[in-house]
Amino acid sequence: MFTRMARQAVLLAALAPWVGAQAQVQAGPGAWSGNQTWASDTVNGGALTGYYYWPATAPALAGKRALVLVLHGCSQTAAGDVIDSTSDKGYNWKGVADQYGAVILAPNATGNLYGSHCWDWARSTHSRTTGHSGVLLDLINRFVGNPQYAIDPKQVYVAGLSSGGAQTMVMGCLAPDIFAGVGINAGPPPGVSTLQIGAVPSGYTATTAANNCKNLAGTSLSQFATQIAGVIWGTNDYTVAQGYGPLDAAAMRIVYGGSYTKGAAVNVPTGGSNIPYTDANGKVRTSEITVTGMGHAWPAGTGGQNSNFVDASKVNYPAFVMDFWFKNNLRVAQVAPPSMTSCSASVSGSTITVNGAASGTIGSYKVVLNGPTPVNDAAAGSGSSFSKAYAGRADGYYSGSVTATDSGTGLTSNACTIGQFLVGSAPALQPPAGLAVGARTASSIALSWNASNGATGYNLYRNGSKVNAAALTSTGYTDSGLAAATAYSYQVSALGNGGVESARSASVSASTPSGFACTTTTASNYAHVTAGRAHNSGGYALANGSNQNMGLNNTFYTSTLAQTSAGYYIIGSCP
Repeated sequence: MFTRMARQAVLLAALAPWVGAQAQVQAGPGAWSGNQTWASDTVNGGALTGYYYWPATAPALAGKRALVLVLHGCSQTAAGDVIDSTSDKGYNWKGVADQYGAVILAPNATGNLYGSHCWDWARSTHSRTTGHSGVLLDLINRFVGNPQYAIDPKQVYVAGLSSGGAQTMVMGCLAPDIFAGVGINAGPPPGVSTLQIGAVPSGYTATTAANNCKNLAGTSLSQFATQIAGVIWGTNDYTVAQGYGPLDAAAMRIVYGGSYTKGAAVNVPTGGSNIPYTDANGKVRTSEITVTGMGHAWPAGTGGQNSNFVDASKVNYPAFVMDFWFKNNLRVAQVAPPSMTSCSASVSGSTITVNGAASGTIGSYKVVLNGPTPVNDAAAGSGSSFSKAYAGRADGYYSGSVTATDSGTGLTSNACTIGQFLVGSAPALQPPAGLAVGARTASSIALSWNASNGATGYNLYRNGSKVNAAALTSTGYTDSGLAAATAYSYQVSALGNGGVESARSASVSASTPSGFACTTTTASNYAHVTAGRAHNSGGYALANGSNQNMGLNNTFYTSTLAQTSAGYYIIGSCP
């Protein structure tokens, strides 16, 4: 078994440049793993546990996968707040992991530092072999050193919230040779104590933080020349001082060296702005995002959870920071993947002939046909174009796609879609599958379903009665004008040529919420506790219902609380 030092040596060896065509990258399960147990922490106690996401999709850059280490904040856990399972969308990393073909690591902080399950960012010393930094670098090494994951050591990143954001900056400073990019969310910089998170100490400047960062890097100082950093914070964050956001970014620019040009502020979705800074070579090196109205939280965007320091109503930071890292990575040659220029399918009897063309040095085409007799052919042809026949296909509807892989880089194109077509006689019209309930309000319920082969439209039924007057032409509908706090049952049918209607689908049930009107209150933590919007726990004010930590229970800390239901409050504005 490797010692930690031996694993470190393997990781450093892996950092050497790799060239030539890459082998086909293995597809993962496309789901979060079960709880894992990794390295032991002899400093803080216990073993490092957590989860990883291994996508089934191909990598987006240089034919190898990126690796992203995601660190939760205090009072959070990987299972409860970070990962994307069927019951909790968490930090919302799954979608971008699939988009970029990246592996995501979501560990739990070992021990119980500062009484709130925090990372040890505030230690006076940090080491690459001990404490949280040591076990996290060991975790990185386990994945980079395992060939089945096909991790590119030039595409290793780290991001986190609060103590996880502070630990992110520590990791980026301690090991700039390992991390090509960092994403700091509401994280105090190195050298700040846990008692100074609410306000920037007098005399503590970006230069102070930069010097502390450089001291952590030691002999790896030169690796800052190719690192990039993103920083994000909310205008309603009263837990970690908002002043640390621009200070962190300025400190990283000092560490990176040279002169910088401040770019124009660009609006971000849902409110806020991003300010990029470019170096003398015109390369974007830092990004500063201010999120309007966000409290102390991870901005997950639509699809994330909306509680316990996670805000799903603001910008999708995983999507933003991945785009920032991938577009501006200074360690990987930005080689464009091949591009499909055309694809089509024709039918003669029971034979389907698929044609395609692409730009680039194409080593292989992959044809996927979905239908009664499916096709999954990864060797359909090569060169600038191809044509291949698939005989003996059963009657029914088919659709599919074609992708091309470059023989030199191993990069794969985006899929060229082949629309639905028919082989033989049309089968009987089937009811749509996958009827599901989406967003709900006090007066509306959104529904969606899968397309039915041969359908020209759809009818939606509520409690047995048809909802729509004219045929629905899309596979989704929002049923409005409903009563609050009421249960409804829905079915959907498919319509075909000549007015034929299929049987109705299996029913789904949904209820409208009560229609409670969310309100916000900004006051001192002491006033919130006195008014019954929060309660005291060990000197801290915790929001009633969500139990989010608002900071110290006194008149000097001010928080904005949103009452989202009777007796339930969250930090920040109404969703």
